[in-house]
Amino acid sequence: MNKGWKFYWKLFSSTFYLSAFTFGGGYVIVPLMQKKFVDEYKWIEEKEMLDLVAIAQSTPGAIAVNASILIGYRLAGLPGTFITILGTVLPPLVILSVISLFYVSFQKSTVVKYVLRGMSAGVAAVIADVTVKMGKDIFREKSVFTASIMIVSFLAVTIFDVDVKLIILVCGLLGLANGLFHKLNKREMS
Repeated sequence: MNKGWKFYWKLFSSTFYLSAFTFGGGYVIVPLMQKKFVDEYKWIEEKEMLDLVAIAQSTPGAIAVNASILIGYRLAGLPGTFITILGTVLPPLVILSVISLFYVSFQKSTVVKYVLRGMSAGVAAVIADVTVKMGKDIFREKSVFTASIMIVSFLAVTIFDVDVKLIILVCGLLGLANGLFHKLNKREMS
């Protein structure tokens, strides 16, 4: 793949465009990144993109920025990383700077309130769609362990109001224990 100015411009403009016109955070922008870099440009294989998204989700920070860092590094090393970070962070920075200048006017505007309410509904629909797709993938694996973790985690958050950080920590430890258990079983069987 040619990594001249056109490539870097395409990388920057793609992440800039996705970041500027996608509302709802990382769970909305990541599928669009997949469409852009996997389906349209064919720069990354689908399996590798899923791995990059999994890493982006498991690292601290905003998932959109984490995903853009990983994609940029994968495609063009350190220069690609800086270009995709700039493309992803610049639009929200500019938008929030403008909004902060007119905050009092926006706060009192009924039009802005209705626009934000409509956007919230759209974001909720996209997040629900991603959640259902991820849930289907978990049940397709036919792993009682993984499905149980998903269901118990959901119930812990929605019914018992357990802190999400605690759930992530416990799920990580359970996943580690499960992995070690399977690894030991394989050793004993061979």
